Amino acid sequence: MKKRYTLFLCSALLISFASAKPLETETLSYELDGVTFESVLVYPSNVSTKAPGVLMIPNWMGPTEASLEKAKLVAGDSRLVMMVDMYGVDTRPSNGQEAGAAAGTLRGDRDLMRARAQKALEVFRDAGSKHGLDEQKIAAIGFCFGGGAVLELGRTGADLDAIVSFHGDLLSPTLQEDAGRTHAKVLVLHGAEDPYVPQTDVDSFVSVMLETGVDWQLVQFSGTVHSFTNPEADSDGSRYNARSAQRAFEMMNDLLAEVW
Repeated sequence: MKKRYTLFLCSALLISFASAKPLETETLSYELDGVTFESVLVYPSNVSTKAPGVLMIPNWMGPTEASLEKAKLVAGDSRLVMMVDMYGVDTRPSNGQEAGAAAGTLRGDRDLMRARAQKALEVFRDAGSKHGLDEQKIAAIGFCFGGGAVLELGRTGADLDAIVSFHGDLLSPTLQEDAGRTHAKVLVLHGAEDPYVPQTDVDSFVSVMLETGVDWQLVQFSGTVHSFTNPEADSDGSRYNARSAQRAFEMMNDLLAEVW
């Protein structure tokens, strides 16, 4: 499964390992409100010029080896990526029930979710600057739970160039009040048949965003449900879709090329 996952992402992210520089990783330990977090910075070695950065919030399973591999592939040979720990070192879900509880805690407290995402961005800027990060070129991406989290980060007015949500939550208790605070260009990539983020949520999100001045796009993929970028997803409501996944990553790359 890991081999299949890696091969898929290589194709979808259009990365050539033949030309890629070696990647280094650094575990970043930091605290917020008495909780210790360990995020992982991925960066090309021997960087000679400043490089853009991507803050990546994983799905509800949190920091995993699969998410770290994804971070490395997003980094390629030209980006720094930080895989964010949103839960803290004492919370490492081992199954969907535990992941749902951990994600539910943050979904139920959006101020806490935003604070942890903001802290991660601060740590990324500081640690990344030591490894060639161009602090004027930072985007945030997220998957499922992480997709909703990066949209929340945008609603704080965070200084980001772009935000990309892959099959993420779209609604927030303060969406109406805060949506217009987003400065980044927003790309939402969504499965048109996602039962966990239904069309009513999509319609509500669109209705609010139309009233803002935010530069946003929402793409719906036909025949596609939740978690469509995750090859391990294999249920009626959450299932990998190779076609939609590849298109989604290509759209992400197109947006990042545009803003940078």
